[in-house]
Amino acid sequence: MMPELPEVETCLRGLEPLIKHKQVDRVIIRQRKLRWPIPISLQQQLPGQKITRLERRAKYLLLHSPGGVLIIHLGMSASLRLLEQSTRAQKHDHVDIIFKDRSCLRYTDPRRFGALLWTQDDPHQHPLLTHLGPEPLSKAFTAEYLYQLTRKRKTNIKTLLLNSKIVAGIGNIYAAEVLFKAQIHPQRAVGKISLARYQRLVKAIRTVLRTAIKQGGSTLKDFYSTAGKPGYFQQQHQVYGRDGLACRRCQRSLHKITIAQRTTVLCPHCQR
Repeated sequence: MMPELPEVETCLRGLEPLIKHKQVDRVIIRQRKLRWPIPISLQQQLPGQKITRLERRAKYLLLHSPGGVLIIHLGMSASLRLLEQSTRAQKHDHVDIIFKDRSCLRYTDPRRFGALLWTQDDPHQHPLLTHLGPEPLSKAFTAEYLYQLTRKRKTNIKTLLLNSKIVAGIGNIYAAEVLFKAQIHPQRAVGKISLARYQRLVKAIRTVLRTAIKQGGSTLKDFYSTAGKPGYFQQQHQVYGRDGLACRRCQRSLHKITIAQRTTVLCPHCQR
């Protein structure tokens, strides 16, 4: 299961106080073949740069420096940890960014489905980011935006929430959770949802995501924060991963369905 917005935000908040203002000394690349090949230029252009700020865009981490921006995606199960330079690398430790103070930002990715890319241009215009929709916690993401966008669409609301061109960063876990909180059936056609229900949905999205960030995200099999600690939002899951269990709202049995080849758990009684 891919880390979603809260997990990436948790990673950012953990990393920022540890690496901001640090200067890169060198970069060690042990494995270039990730989801997209790590550019050779990274080893020449990142050393000497100082990390000026960190940013999250959807599920991407952006490490800014005067000379360019390192774009990081955690794929299915990657992690970033700050270690001592002398810490011995293990099998899946593919990249080390070593700073002048001898600390090391280590990128570990057992499935090699993540990415480290370098750009000297505006990262928001990068092909991976330029078509992303508004951030769900931003002022640009409103009920009116969703309502107007969906009037002539026939897709279901679960599929819409997973479309990063519509809203950035919401994945399978949190789409299921917010639809339960908003009491909307995941198969409901988006064009048939009223403005009032979209208002309820946007409020649910913000509440669920902020709570998940506060709890450090969900434990996604082998996802851990930069401190090596699992996220605890999974203990508050209302529907995700609870197929067949009792709904915490009405005590009736939760059901599992498949939408766009993704498993969705819902309460048929509470979500209509």
